Amino acid sequence: MQITEIFKSIQGESTYTGLPCVFVRLTGCNLRCSWCDSEYTFTGGRKMSQQQILAEVEHLSPTGGLVEITGGEPMLQEREVLPFMRQLLETGYRVLLETSGERPLAQVPVEVVKIVDVKCPDSAEGGSFNLENLPAMSSHDEIKFVLASRGDYQFARDFVGQHNLAKRVNAVLFSPAFRKDATGSRDASHYLLDPQQLAEWMLADNVPARLSLQMHKFIWDPAQKGV
Repeated sequence: MQITEIFKSIQGESTYTGLPCVFVRLTGCNLRCSWCDSEYTFTGGRKMSQQQILAEVEHLSPTGGLVEITGGEPMLQEREVLPFMRQLLETGYRVLLETSGERPLAQVPVEVVKIVDVKCPDSAEGGSFNLENLPAMSSHDEIKFVLASRGDYQFARDFVGQHNLAKRVNAVLFSPAFRKDATGSRDASHYLLDPQQLAEWMLADNVPARLSLQMHKFIWDPAQKGV
């Protein structure tokens, strides 16, 4: 597989927020979101075998725990990443997969927790989510919307209702978008959408979703890699 980085940090998103996690970040993405904070993953990286990656994961977390497969878009390397996720499961790890849902997900091992980022209009990649992936979502999976505006919020709110997501998955996450050039101060000033405003909209509409802030960008400099 083509790998950008492997590191251990605190999980900053999803219902697993706050837990130690090993991140295996794959290289390459076929989408170009306007607020993307990981453009450095689009090219480069290094070729690593499945055994080399597993050895690094075991070095960082020898007693099991969480491993997240992320990118870029990890499902671009489906042929290699599917057996690797199975190997992680067999080795005793809890596996999370961060994906846009643009690529088919039906072959992902059912034990893997899929965290699917449905792109909203202001991402410049709205409409890229493959609706055929909805039947492949399990009750332990999660669906995330990154929101940069009132229009994004309305899209996400309506999508949640139309597809009955609250009954389909473990969690629906509404996450305000961070500025991709954010650096320095570790506070909410870097958000494209004020979290307080988003919270008030969610409360007013009684949306069955969880407000999700990127914890790692409050712990470390928002521009710092490897966290």
